Amino acid sequence: MDLKELEAAEARIREALAELRPFLEADGGDITLDEVTPEGVARVRLHGACLGCAMVPMTMKAGVEEAIKRVAPLVKRVEAVNLAVEA
Repeated sequence: MDLKELEAAEARIREALAELRPFLEADGGDITLDEVTPEGVARVRLHGACLGCAMVPMTMKAGVEEAIKRVAPLVKRVEAVNLAVEA
């Protein structure tokens, strides 16, 4: 992805994460976008209760990855930078 595509993808991803945020906050968690790499990897950071939650793998795959790829189809992979979980 070139710089313009990266910036557009980051903006769309931040909006998608903002839509997911209330669901995570309801359980004491949160999520932020760290970066989108030129290789198409979206790196997110989970916060609060998400850090010890047994549902993180499902949340990452079915919630976060799906939402990100829907708004930024050039993203190939989603990583939680502060966990050993990849979507």
